Amino acid sequence: MDSLEPLGWKLGLERMHRLNTALGLPQNRFASIHVVGTNGKSSVTRMIAALLAAHGLRTGACVSPHPERWSERVLVGGEEVDSGIFAEAVERAAQAAETVNRGLEVGDAVTQFELATGAAFVAFVAARVQVAVIEAGLGGRLDATNTIPSKVTVLTSIGLDHTELLGETELEIAAEKLAVLRDHTTLVCGRVSPAVAELASRTAAERGAKLIVAAEDPGDEVELRAPGRFQRRNFALACDAAEAFLGTLDPAAVAAVAAELIVPGRLERLSENPLTFLDVAHNPDGAAVLAEALGEVAGDRPVIACLAALADKDAAAMIRALAPALDYAVCTELDPAVFEARGLPGARSHSAGKLAAACAEAGVPAEQQPELAVALRRGRGLARERAGGVLLVTGSHYLLAPARAALALCED
Repeated sequence: MDSLEPLGWKLGLERMHRLNTALGLPQNRFASIHVVGTNGKSSVTRMIAALLAAHGLRTGACVSPHPERWSERVLVGGEEVDSGIFAEAVERAAQAAETVNRGLEVGDAVTQFELATGAAFVAFVAARVQVAVIEAGLGGRLDATNTIPSKVTVLTSIGLDHTELLGETELEIAAEKLAVLRDHTTLVCGRVSPAVAELASRTAAERGAKLIVAAEDPGDEVELRAPGRFQRRNFALACDAAEAFLGTLDPAAVAAVAAELIVPGRLERLSENPLTFLDVAHNPDGAAVLAEALGEVAGDRPVIACLAALADKDAAAMIRALAPALDYAVCTELDPAVFEARGLPGARSHSAGKLAAACAEAGVPAEQQPELAVALRRGRGLARERAGGVLLVTGSHYLLAPARAALALCED
């Protein structure tokens, strides 16, 4: 898997169609729901899968990226897929990819994300999944996941991210994502701008699809364990998507899921002394909803942020969005080995110095600590020094595993 060309470098569906054919069209052997959008995809995917499972279906979910292991992208019944099933699925997908590659032009080959997607489909069949909730990797129209016969499509949100590949405007990006909608199915739309909402309505009408505009909140009777208003919005969207698939939801099953579900890396509470949260917000819109949620979980307590971000992200805009919720920032970087191990060789972080300068411009006092473990220790110390201080670790999906590991050592 690590030896193949990574996600986003070769968008297109021809290789994926050939790979699926070589695998025996596994994506047609279970029902599917497709989740697209800029932010909230993984959360909504996990939530829909949990709701379907609570209603008695054997349910799979495909999410990305993975914190540590490729198999973490494939969930069955809310848990990481059995390692044996996953290993066999990857082996089958790799063999099929060799067959496909022989028929491609010189220099072309099945990519890493395509192989991972094909392996997920095979694993779902082996695990006897009845329905799988599939998160799109990048965009939608040309994404490898756009080969599933989805009965329901979910548009979580639209923001300016991956503009070099998906378009410079919200409408261009939305069009790429809405292109996955199948004829005579259902589109469930989350919070989007009026212009995107109009495009979603028009797209649904053109394809004879039913349009459902999700509620902003699942209702007062639903007590959600996951903190933050954005998670309530995501859960409301997931409920509408699950209902679109099932027809009717059991209120007791919904309440049970809400009371138990925690989404990894979404305002995830890691420790108590100091109170520490990890959130993978990695673009301005994600940072804005995180800032809103921090007011709920931190109250008037000072928030110390430990920040790192990929170099292709608009870090200055992210920091401006977070600034009203922060008292201080420790700016850091991720080791290039972290990116290489997770399918992004050659990727790099913004320098700690650049992030600190962006903080200063946004009015947030900041310092540079390029080594993540040092930055986390420093952040913990600063949070403890300030009465009731809260530590927030944020800026990238790729912080999940290294931050957890470093913080665990701090606890020891």
